[in-house]
Amino acid sequence: MKYQARKKAILLLADGTIFHGKAVGREGNAFGEVCFNTGMTGYQEIFTDPSYYGQLMVATNAHIGNYGTNDEEIESDSIKISGLIVKNFSYEYSRVKADGSLQDFLEKHNLLAISDVDTRALVSYIRDNGAMNAVISTEIDDIDKLKKQLSDVPDMNGLELASKVSTKEPYFFGDPNATYKISALDIGIKKNILRNFAKRDAYIKVFPYDTTFAEMSEWGPDGYFLSNGPGDPEPLTQAIATAKEIIAQDLPLFGICLGHQVIALANGISTYKMHNGHRGINHPVKNMITGSGEITSQNHGFAIHKEETEKHPDIEITHLHLNDDTVAGIKLKNKNCFSVQYHPEASPGPNDSTYLFDQFIANIKDAKQPA
Repeated sequence: MKYQARKKAILLLADGTIFHGKAVGREGNAFGEVCFNTGMTGYQEIFTDPSYYGQLMVATNAHIGNYGTNDEEIESDSIKISGLIVKNFSYEYSRVKADGSLQDFLEKHNLLAISDVDTRALVSYIRDNGAMNAVISTEIDDIDKLKKQLSDVPDMNGLELASKVSTKEPYFFGDPNATYKISALDIGIKKNILRNFAKRDAYIKVFPYDTTFAEMSEWGPDGYFLSNGPGDPEPLTQAIATAKEIIAQDLPLFGICLGHQVIALANGISTYKMHNGHRGINHPVKNMITGSGEITSQNHGFAIHKEETEKHPDIEITHLHLNDDTVAGIKLKNKNCFSVQYHPEASPGPNDSTYLFDQFIANIKDAKQPA
């Protein structure tokens, strides 16, 4: 069996802490910011989510790989995480819908993974000390060399990554004969967002991350969308400028995750890097408009400042994260614009928040009505 003769490997954190394990798949080094996801399922969607670009993913579920992989359960065309850290890696799988094993999937995409790590201790350490850069390595004989290489990896704070995952050319998604047309700015878009729009009778044109408002509007869309994505939102100066123009013209605008942060920045609200972020599929959010609770899928390491949002005369907080009271959603009081920090499209995760896509379509429909 492939797993009987595995090479020793380590996870070296930027502060010098070392966790020991065994290599899965290829050998070598994998660098990135170490973070953890608390989801029990959905590992394939997580690995292919562009929002995770440049990160080493710790899976908190004890068994990863036990249901294999399925070619339809992807959120982009490739694995986006830099490396994978697990407790127990399952080489065998049992699932009727599976197309293959997770091991084959990782090897196909040349991803380095490490298993047999005490992930409970690791996650506790990250929670106490915060997210930081790290390296997974099978080259364990020269720790000083690894530390030097790790010190050269840029910090996520201030790092622009949308350009690494965005489409290079515009493309279309959905039925050309659909009722509504949406221009979407791809700063790390997930496929399931496009699926949710398409099944609501929308035809989507997806644009590269640095597209101007003039280019996005030339197509004559009924509404605009700013996607999720990786990295720090503040360096996305063109996306922020594009959002400002859409808002100034009071056109229907919806933002998710990184797009939510871009909308906040376009309105003068600053963002900050969180201690360890929100990543999982069971995060509780309160809808401040209806008073109801939602269980949500989340994946972000940055957030918008709550005090600045509360003081802004033109913005209303629509959703709050119940674990730490961070801002999870906003809307502009006098403009056709709203956004959420979490992922209503899920994949993986619950469907409590899919109504937000209906809300956006309703906003578009209202805007199309003659005055």
